[in-house]
Amino acid sequence: MNEGPDIAQIASLIGDPARANMLAALSGGRALTATELAGIGGITLPTASAHLSKLEAGGLLSQRKQGRHRYFTLADEAAARLIETMMGFASSRGHLRYRPGPKDPALRKARVCYDHLAGDFGVRMLDSFVCHGEIASDGENLSVTEKGRVQLATFGIDLSSLASSRRPLCKSCLDWSERRSHLAGTLGKALLAHMLDKGWARRSEESRAVLFSPEGERKFLLQFPLDTPTLK
Repeated sequence: MNEGPDIAQIASLIGDPARANMLAALSGGRALTATELAGIGGITLPTASAHLSKLEAGGLLSQRKQGRHRYFTLADEAAARLIETMMGFASSRGHLRYRPGPKDPALRKARVCYDHLAGDFGVRMLDSFVCHGEIASDGENLSVTEKGRVQLATFGIDLSSLASSRRPLCKSCLDWSERRSHLAGTLGKALLAHMLDKGWARRSEESRAVLFSPEGERKFLLQFPLDTPTLK
């Protein structure tokens, strides 16, 4: 008898095209209704409800009720990381779906991955932290240095409150479009929230894209340069 994790069960849940479309939509971190997810999956509402029940039973989704409506989200960050990793793997093997239009470059530039910044800007942010010695990288393991603590404090990020969470403070997450890591964890979430609160960017109503204003983009590029700092 074979023992161990049953990856076939998870694979079968994700492998259905309609379910895969719904999971990809939820990886943006927003809670969506069954009706909204049915439209995304291109299926009827009863069929979507059956799919959602299977995904919830499989530990990939959770739901909450608000008034007369039920909203669905990915179960947790681990589920989001699984979907993002599979998207990256599919992209690297040439398994792509093409949808011509302005959403594609916007998604590649900056988007939400569960609750943190992904895309070119997400990768640039982590690269900048590492380049300037503010985050130490040991393979997939990331840690904030003392220099990073000082820098993040000037950015308005309180690390002490973030460290009290059960989630990791900073964690690498493989970016499906850049095929390199961006910053996840409570720090990644706090940084994206800070940018949105400061008005540097806003979330698209139509996709996972994060849309930076010209001034917000200027501030982002200044805040996260990629040039190697001069030693003094």
